[in-house]
Amino acid sequence: MLEARGISFGYGSGRPLYEGFDLVVDSHERVALSAPSGFGKTTLCRLLAGYEQPHAGSILVDGCPLPKRGACPVQMIWQHPEGAVDPRLRMEQTLAEAGGAPDELLDALGIQDRWLSRYPHELSGGELQRFCIARAFAVQPRYLIADEVSTMLDAVTQAQIWRFLVSETEARGMGLVFVSHSPALTERVATRMVSLANNDLAEERSGVSR
Repeated sequence: MLEARGISFGYGSGRPLYEGFDLVVDSHERVALSAPSGFGKTTLCRLLAGYEQPHAGSILVDGCPLPKRGACPVQMIWQHPEGAVDPRLRMEQTLAEAGGAPDELLDALGIQDRWLSRYPHELSGGELQRFCIARAFAVQPRYLIADEVSTMLDAVTQAQIWRFLVSETEARGMGLVFVSHSPALTERVATRMVSLANNDLAEERSGVSR
């Protein structure tokens, strides 16, 4: 399981975003993080994926801290894919950094062969996000963190990406933690919702449509 155990975190000298915060995500869950803007949803995503270090407490996978080197068992997909890739690398090089992605994964994401030789600025946001998802899956993580990954995309691309994420995480027994401002998407995708508003951690059962 993925655990945030007693974590505390804040920026500067202001009020901490989290104090003694706990969260447990099982490997077969799809957990939606819910809260108004400014309540630290993206910060929690960064903590869970190891991009930020808690001031106190720990992030654990099966009782072990996240590794400081090598492939991390928790991978994050960002809202803005253009900021998550090296603009100087062609897309085939970006995938190679993660060890490469099998053809069946690229096919499932709708990635076309001709895109591989392009630079990030030569792709649309939806095309680039597909590469970021492929790169995250390529390292075979145990958990996936998705922070508003489809907000900037058209409706067709959103549907394609979320169908892929749900089917692939189910097939691989992979836990998913995600943020979305779409109640309809959350209701359809999440197996559980965690409210971060005021850090009350109120949890609600969500319907699951497959």
